[in-house]
Amino acid sequence: MEENDHSQPHEVLAIFAQNSVMIVEYQHKTFTIQRYPKTGNRSLRAWSAADEFLLDVLADENIQKRKMIIANDRFGFLSTLLHNHEPFTVMSYRSQEKACALNLTENKLRINKSLWVKPLEQWPEKIDIGVIKIPKSLELYRYYLHELSQVLTEDGVIYAAFMTRFFSPKMVSIANEYFEEVEQTQAWKKSRLLILKKKKPLPQYNFIRKIEAGDEIMLSNYPGVFSAHSVDTASKLLIDNLQLSENDKRVLDLASGNGILAAVISKKFPSIEMHLLDDFLLAVESSKLNLSGNCHFHYNDNLDDFEPGFFDKIVSNPPFHFEYETNIEVALSIFKGASRCLKPEGIFQVVANRHLNYKTHLVKLFDGVEIIAENDKFIVYNCSKPVTDRPV
Repeated sequence: MEENDHSQPHEVLAIFAQNSVMIVEYQHKTFTIQRYPKTGNRSLRAWSAADEFLLDVLADENIQKRKMIIANDRFGFLSTLLHNHEPFTVMSYRSQEKACALNLTENKLRINKSLWVKPLEQWPEKIDIGVIKIPKSLELYRYYLHELSQVLTEDGVIYAAFMTRFFSPKMVSIANEYFEEVEQTQAWKKSRLLILKKKKPLPQYNFIRKIEAGDEIMLSNYPGVFSAHSVDTASKLLIDNLQLSENDKRVLDLASGNGILAAVISKKFPSIEMHLLDDFLLAVESSKLNLSGNCHFHYNDNLDDFEPGFFDKIVSNPPFHFEYETNIEVALSIFKGASRCLKPEGIFQVVANRHLNYKTHLVKLFDGVEIIAENDKFIVYNCSKPVTDRPV
């Protein structure tokens, strides 16, 4: 792949940065943009050069009175800057909804939730322009293309953006399954676009994947769900060391994914009131396919909806990646929520990669933190005696 810069004008200009807030200009308008959740890492922005490339190309297009839909706009950057065009936005994460609402509010723009589209729901028809930031999960990318190709007009176009260092030939091969014309641009600021036109007849594709999780447990997974092709090693280690009993009346699977931990617990202790929480809508919907009975599903990125001391036990295999970023800030935030929502005599069991050094952070939230299992890659911590009044 050539790395020559594409000769596009620089439509987006960052003028000032303060903490996680940045001020940008686009088409003679000024916007205040920030990440949600907020980050203490000043190198992390709410957009990339791939977003800028999309805006540059769209600035050259006649997009007035043309229906547009945006997918994988994790911080609402594109939705905010293109607000005057009233784009539809695919909302796949609760944190994405909050980020979009935050940036629209900060810029005194109207929040119109009728323009928010969710996976697995009917998408608006007669879309002229599709805009995709290609996600890390290429199955999720395929899903977005599959849904968009059904509602795109015959002369419609899709712009799919990515940073060149994350390029995979599969991005192009998947696009070729849905469109006759797949053009790859030259690089611009180390980003590229795929421009897709002339849609093909919709290919048949089964987006639900099934895996065996042991103990006669079969799990179904929608696209983009963590560990959708097999049970990951960290979860296996935690499952082998789960410490639960009939006295645990109410248990939370935090960052639950497809519900593997909850499924194992519910099978062994059917009387437990099981709660599952995840930020990713397709993860929550996957867990609904996999569990029934005394189970409650929560689509959220934090534990703010729960009362203090609500759970007897909390178990978690938390994320430490945000797309391509290695970022433990989300995990640390939910650890704080776990400390608040755990009963004084409760236990928080969490599995983590060895190199993340979570113990340094966990001891600020729990008076008792011990390692109960480990291997060359992962550690299982038992956290007890939650401390909710200690500054962190």
